[in-house]
Amino acid sequence: MHFKLILAFVEDKTTNKIMKAARKAGATGATVINNARGEGVERNKTFFGMSLESQRDVLMFLVEEHLCKKILERISEVGQFDERPGSGIAIQIDVEDAVGVKHQMDQIVEVVGDEL
Repeated sequence: MHFKLILAFVEDKTTNKIMKAARKAGATGATVINNARGEGVERNKTFFGMSLESQRDVLMFLVEEHLCKKILERISEVGQFDERPGSGIAIQIDVEDAVGVKHQMDQIVEVVGDEL
């Protein structure tokens, strides 16, 4: 079984919606890193040196490769990444090896079996 890592950088107010959508699309869970900060093409707006931008969360999903595209597209759709500039981005990275996921294999095989 091959895995991919989806990294999603999202507005903290959309984290729960995106997590729910990713689970419905086949993700079995995620690691959330709160209070990340980033800059895009445009510099962040400030008020007396304090940022006016909302905090970001980093969501990390380890998913089976056949489910990755569906989950990635759902994350983008729910987060409105293409409709609202600055609302977030998501990428996928190939994972060569993964340990600690044996307890999830039965569920993953069941879901992937339905998808193929």
